Amino acid sequence: MILQRIILGLLAIAPMSGYDLKRRFDSAVNYFWSADKAQIYRSLAALVGDGLVAVEKVPGRAGPDRQEHRITPEGRRALREWLTSELDRQPERDAFLARVFFAGDLDPDELATLLARQRAETRALLASLEAIREATPAPADRAARLRLATLERGLRHVHTELEWLDDLEKSLR
Repeated sequence: MILQRIILGLLAIAPMSGYDLKRRFDSAVNYFWSADKAQIYRSLAALVGDGLVAVEKVPGRAGPDRQEHRITPEGRRALREWLTSELDRQPERDAFLARVFFAGDLDPDELATLLARQRAETRALLASLEAIREATPAPADRAARLRLATLERGLRHVHTELEWLDDLEKSLR
């Protein structure tokens, strides 16, 4: 359900093909929500079936025709209802934290490797988010400002993760 609402939100910004949506998931929203290609296409089919999204064939410029998805007025209503409804908190699942929780019996080198892997992944995520931030123009309206604010929150979380790793490593010396 949430994935469908996120897709509606992306389509409210601009019409997109399934391929375009996957690219947006991989670049613009991956720091707060992820979806694989199959999930996106299943959700699109359900949204079309529910009348929340319409599909239009658009002639391809240099290749085959594209199936462009557009949010319908019913889809905009569904998106608005979701945006104004009670928050639907999802239980957080973090495989790395589960490993740390149970890592008490690892030898110091094994634990250092576990933490180093997380640090490397976190730094890579930071680089990715910083690249998105650099490529993002100054917001021209409230909607763009709010989208940028989600990116800034993601950046803060990554910085906090790196600080936490520093503190954890210091406390284990």
